[in-house]
Amino acid sequence: MPLRLTVIGAGYLGTTHAAAMAELGFEVLAVDVDADRVEQLNLGNLPFHEPALPELLRKHTASGRLRFTTSMAEAGAFGDVHFVAVGTPQRAGEHGADMSYVDAAVAGIAEAATKHCLIVGKSTVPVGSARRLKDVVLSKSSPGINIDFAWNPEFLREGFAVEDTLRPDRLVVGTDSDSANEILRAVYADALERETPYILTDFETAELVKVAANAFLATKISFINAFSEVTETVGGDIRTLADAIGYDARIGRKFLNAGVGFGGGCLPKDIRALQARVSELGLDTTMRFLNEVDEVNLRRRDRVVYLAEQLLGSLEGKTVAILGTAFKPNSDDVRDSPALDVAGQLFNRGADVNVYDPEANANAAKRFPRLNYCDSLVSAVTGADIVLLLTEWPEFIQMDPETVGTLVEGRIVIDGRNVLDPEAWSGSGWTFCALGRRMDHVSVPVPV
Repeated sequence: MPLRLTVIGAGYLGTTHAAAMAELGFEVLAVDVDADRVEQLNLGNLPFHEPALPELLRKHTASGRLRFTTSMAEAGAFGDVHFVAVGTPQRAGEHGADMSYVDAAVAGIAEAATKHCLIVGKSTVPVGSARRLKDVVLSKSSPGINIDFAWNPEFLREGFAVEDTLRPDRLVVGTDSDSANEILRAVYADALERETPYILTDFETAELVKVAANAFLATKISFINAFSEVTETVGGDIRTLADAIGYDARIGRKFLNAGVGFGGGCLPKDIRALQARVSELGLDTTMRFLNEVDEVNLRRRDRVVYLAEQLLGSLEGKTVAILGTAFKPNSDDVRDSPALDVAGQLFNRGADVNVYDPEANANAAKRFPRLNYCDSLVSAVTGADIVLLLTEWPEFIQMDPETVGTLVEGRIVIDGRNVLDPEAWSGSGWTFCALGRRMDHVSVPVPV
């Protein structure tokens, strides 16, 4: 009989995984505590933005291979494999991860299971969590019900999540159960037929792979942003520098894009949670460098605010157009978004802030409702004294400087993502600034 899958948690990760598993031919039941969300998902309505996922959701809610429920008991009776895909947000006022949702999900499905099954963790968790949760499963399962346990971290990129799930670049499985390994190889048979690397390891290594990957990427971004502070000071060009070192195969060009820095729901919280966890393990100095990675990243946001103030003389009463609030294009995620942080800082310093993002305005307004959210690029820039490009949506990259110039009050632009053509903008009469390049219009020192 074909395996039946459940996914505990119908957020970004859970919904993507559930729809992709249905696409691979499995019958899937996803569980969430939010009844309104469950109702909308069953209707084929996706409550967040992710390219290609709406089509997959509608296809398989219509086919009957994908359903959503609020009942853990229904999931326990249904599933042969239960994927736990709930969030691990940063604890309020601390750096550590909040494990309450994962703990509740694992305990809940272990209690609800009515047959032999496998529970698979996909959430990003502090090292040591899986082994602890395996004991929770043993204590919560009913007598006579054998439950295997494994950890299988996700490596999704927002904007490419469907592709990353259906055609992953690697699969990592942490378990001490031969049966769990065999079952997961069956679940991922399609990827394995394409010779996707399959890494079988222990719980601890599987947990660390995800946070190690995110810590490395965050470090790479902050590395190039630290050098952008140098190139701004001496008059170099950070893009050329990145291109030059990127040709070195040991380094590579990806993630060497200087700008306003990283954000989102993964990299910032994961590097902080990793620091907190290694400190708990008595390794206080081991990940100390991640403090500087975090500080460099946050400093780039302050740099943009500083540049805007220098270029305008004063922010008080000035109209600022912010292009982008999502932390990256092809997403509506504003968690720890550099763009939204900059917008908020400018508002708090007295500026009138117009904001436009093709997808993320609604989410941004929930977090910072006092900004003026516009429904188009034209309305955002009209009458602006300065324009800040902070999320590299194609719509913004393709802006015509002459056309935009007829709408603004002042032709001043800060390219926070290094995606605009400086010659085209300067040639159209704009005062052009981009992070990591020579700036003749403002004093150079980075504020401390």
